[in-house]
Amino acid sequence: METKIQAFLKPYLAKIPVNIKPGDTVRVYQKIKDGDKERIQAFEGLVLARKHGKEIGATITVRKIVFGIGVERTFPLYTPIVEKIEIVKKSKVRRAKLYYLRTALSKKLKKKELAEFSAIKEIKPEKNEEETVSA
Repeated sequence: METKIQAFLKPYLAKIPVNIKPGDTVRVYQKIKDGDKERIQAFEGLVLARKHGKEIGATITVRKIVFGIGVERTFPLYTPIVEKIEIVKKSKVRRAKLYYLRTALSKKLKKKELAEFSAIKEIKPEKNEEETVSA
């Protein structure tokens, strides 16, 4: 016998790929209401964790970096708000939860920013005092 919740979620169960795992890069299309209008917004990032297996309340945590700042969102898989989920890239990982990437990626970015800053500093020419006085 099918419960009301199962009957309600049946059409949404077919939309979600079952094989989403941590390490995959996914694009989640989510419905967003702007006043009277409704639009679809994509959120693309790395799956850090999948929780609650194949239950009704299953969720995935997706992380992306925007302008050097990490942004994480947790999406319930079986909900009318999520339009569809595309798997962009599959990766093989050796952990069930990839929370360590939060600090690892931020450390890499900091090193990269420091390297870029020092390179900019070296390129910048110094002004001569004679040129500024004669002008």
